[in-house]
Parts: sequence; structure tokens; C-alpha cells
Amino acid sequence: MALALALAGCDGGLFNRRSAAPTGFLGAQNRQDPALSGNGRLLATVIEQAGGASVVLQEQPGGQVIGLRHLRGHQPQSSPALSWNGRYLAAILQQGPNRVAMVEDRGTGNLIRLPLPGASVPIRLSLAPDGRRIALELVEGGSSRVQVFDLGGQLEPDQPGGLAVLGGGAPPSETNR
Repeated sequence: MALALALAGCDGGLFNRRSAAPTGFLGAQNRQDPALSGNGRLLATVIEQAGGASVVLQEQPGGQVIGLRHLRGHQPQSSPALSWNGRYLAAILQQGPNRVAMVEDRGTGNLIRLPLPGASVPIRLSLAPDGRRIALELVEGGSSRVQVFDLGGQLEPDQPGGLAVLGGGAPPSETNR
């Protein structure tokens, strides 16, 4: 109870708070749906721009924006999730008339589109820190359910001390291992 009261009245005492670095001309406002990589080096957020929602990936604490080539042109985008080192980025995006869930391997540039059952529409997702399992909230026929997908046969684990990927799609160099 004392801890809850201390946290409720906290104005920077126990925690060091700061806003995420601005994304250039977009500024830091109108961000939503934040996802932080397990090691805290990357932040993914959704920003409303030009009538569509886009996932923006940034290094922390500097704020350098990292391009996401597989997500370009597929708006709206939502529900970003990052693996431990940020090698894997999962998101829901519009592809033609359909909402789809995808996982981008930023180390290899590969893209995995999750095969959804029936006429299911993805609403939210959560990626395991090692990137090998993903949970999706799906809606079909007015009812909602959660389904877990095993990506172990398609992705290697992204574990602490593993491959640090900053750019997108380029083969990793020996210094990034």
C-alpha cells in the first residue's frame, strides 16, 4: 500500500521519465500503441499521418528513425510488437482489402505473413521476446478469440546478447553479432 501511494504521488522521484524522441517533422504528439524492445534500444509507435496510421521505429534514446520497407504503402498499421533485440517486428496492416498480421525479420529482410483461419480479422497481437511465438486477437462473425502461432520453424530465437539490428534488411556485419 505504501509503495502504491509513493508511486501515485511520484513526480520523477522513483522513476526517470522522459518523452520519446521526436520523429522529425512529426513531433512527439499523437503517438499511440507503444512497443519497446526487450533490451530497451528500440521503440515502435503508431503515428497518424496523411490520413493513415503508420508504425514508426526509432532508436532510443537518440530518436533516429529506422525505415521499415515491408510496411510502406500498407495503411493503416497497428499493434506493433518487438522481439528482445528488435530483430523481429510484428504488426497488423492493410494489404489490399484485408487486415493481415506480419512479422518482419529485420536481420534478413524476410517477411512472414501469418495464415489466418477462415474470415478472421486480426485486432491485436503480442510477440514473445524471442520472436518464436505470437498471440493474435482475432474477430470472426462478431466473436473474438485469441490464437497462438508457433514461428519456431521459421525464425531463430532473438535472445539477449543476440544479433543487434539497427537498419532494415541489410545482411548483418560481423560487428553487429
